[in-house]
Amino acid sequence: MDILVLILSGLLIGVAVAAPIGPVNLICIRRTLKYGMLNGFVSGAGAAVGDGVFAIVAAFGVTAVISFVAAYSGWLQLIGGVFLLGLGVRTWFDHPHLDDKLPEGSLGDLLPVISVTFFLTITNPATMLGFIAIFGGVADFTIGTEDYMRASILVASVIGGSVLWWAAITGFVSLFRDRMTDTGLAILNKVSAVIIVLFGAGILARLLLA
Repeated sequence: MDILVLILSGLLIGVAVAAPIGPVNLICIRRTLKYGMLNGFVSGAGAAVGDGVFAIVAAFGVTAVISFVAAYSGWLQLIGGVFLLGLGVRTWFDHPHLDDKLPEGSLGDLLPVISVTFFLTITNPATMLGFIAIFGGVADFTIGTEDYMRASILVASVIGGSVLWWAAITGFVSLFRDRMTDTGLAILNKVSAVIIVLFGAGILARLLLA
C-alpha cells in the first residue's frame, strides 16, 4: 500500500474515533472555556494515548489483550458506566462562574483530567472492537501482519488524527471563550452533566439487557 494512503487512512481513523461527541469531548470543551485552548487540548491527550493503545493492539494483533477485552468486556462496561454516572453527578453540582476562568494556558488540575480521559477511553470495549473492525477493512491492512513498519506508521497516524481532532475542537471552542456568560457556563455545565449521565446509563442498560 502506498505510504501516503496509509498515513491518510490512519489520520481518518484517528479523527473518526475521537470525533463522536461523548464525555471526553465535553470535558475538553468545558476545560477550554475555563482554562483556554492549550489546557483543553492537553486534556484530550489521555484519550489520544488510549486511542494509541487500542491502535497498537489492533495493528499488531496482540491476541492476549484482545482476548482479555473480549472476556471481561462486561466488567469494563460496568466500571465505565458507573464512573460516568459519578462524573455526571459531580458535574451537575459543579457551579462554574466567569470569575473561575483562569488566564489562557493555565495548568489547573491537568494530570488528573488526563488520567480521566485515558480511563474513559480505555474502559470502552466498543472502541477496541471498532478499531479491530476498522483496521481489518482499511486498505486491506491485515491484523497481525509481519510488516511492522506499516503497522507502526498506521498507529502513529491514528494518534496524529486523534490529536488533530482535539486541536480542532478546542481551537473552535476557544473562539467563543471571551463571549461566554455565567448563564452560558451554567447551561453548558448542566447539559454536559445530563449527557454524561445518559452515556453512563446507556452503557449500564445495554449491559443489563445483553
